Amino acid sequence: MKKRIVLVLLSMFACVSLVSAQNDTTKKSVSQADTTNLLADLTAQEDQKPQELLPEKMLVTQRLLWGHKGLMRNFSRFELTPDERARELKIRRTMLVAHQVVGFATLGCMIAQGFVGSSLYNGNMNKADLHESLAGAINIGYFTTAGLALFAPPKMLNERKGYSSIKVHKILAVVHLTSMIATNILAGSLESNPKLKPYHRAAAFTAFGSFAAAMIIIKF
Repeated sequence: MKKRIVLVLLSMFACVSLVSAQNDTTKKSVSQADTTNLLADLTAQEDQKPQELLPEKMLVTQRLLWGHKGLMRNFSRFELTPDERARELKIRRTMLVAHQVVGFATLGCMIAQGFVGSSLYNGNMNKADLHESLAGAINIGYFTTAGLALFAPPKMLNERKGYSSIKVHKILAVVHLTSMIATNILAGSLESNPKLKPYHRAAAFTAFGSFAAAMIIIKF
């Protein structure tokens, strides 16, 4: 009788062990299947994720023209595709090279204007016409230089965090743009208010100094 009871208990234990082992095997199979399915879903999501063709941060002028819904996107040649973005980057490079060339030419005119302006302040009014001509050339060159940078297609990647010559260049751009506007406003008021001459001169030298620093730091 005792032997039968022991045999029954052993049989029950064996059955429980077998069922437990089958459950563990089933759980492992399900777990592996879930993992495989999860990896497949993630891969599919990554494949479906659109390629980032524009940086997150752009100038307002760049976003107006070259953003996802920019004015240039209305033309088939500038659709937002990898091939077209590659062409845009070539356009950007050409515009920025022109930005530097016209910028240094403008800087040369500013230097000449400094000598002519000093001569006028010393009473040599014979150079008034030259001063006016140089002022016109400087304004054309300066705002052409600014436009080439402001309206160029955006670069591919976001700017890296921290210090960079590009960021310093942009800070200086705010300074010389403000100074240039002030210089022109004051120049138009000199005839009616000669007392503004020192302020006009200060604004002009500030524009020249910050513009020169911006051009040099981006080049070297």
